[in-house]
Amino acid sequence: MRFVYLMIVLGFPLFDLYATVRIARWTGIPAWAWLGLPLVAGFLLLRNERLAFRERTIAVLHGEHAALRDLFDSGRKVLAGFLLLLPGVISDVLALALLALPLNVGRSGYVHSSAAAGRAAIEGEYRRQ
Repeated sequence: MRFVYLMIVLGFPLFDLYATVRIARWTGIPAWAWLGLPLVAGFLLLRNERLAFRERTIAVLHGEHAALRDLFDSGRKVLAGFLLLLPGVISDVLALALLALPLNVGRSGYVHSSAAAGRAAIEGEYRRQ
């Protein structure tokens, strides 16, 4: 069974590369463009996600964001970045589909302390006499 997994892991990039060369021939766009541009996009996506993850982690520690939602969204973007780094059109289409799916639709990720506790804010003025 280990050899089946090994063949799948080693066979997918080869099949993906073969499909890229066929698509490059079919479209007339050079194969290096099909391989190089997603590579640059993958590096940029991973770099931006690394910087955004730091900011989101600090926001979660301060209680401004929901932790699980941001962690799931960050993992989705990192997986898409790694798929863009793989050479081939099929992995690029999978990465774009992963980025395009609206998986975190619904409430915003912000958590307000007064809303979370079920209390309304009391507004007023205070003067020291």
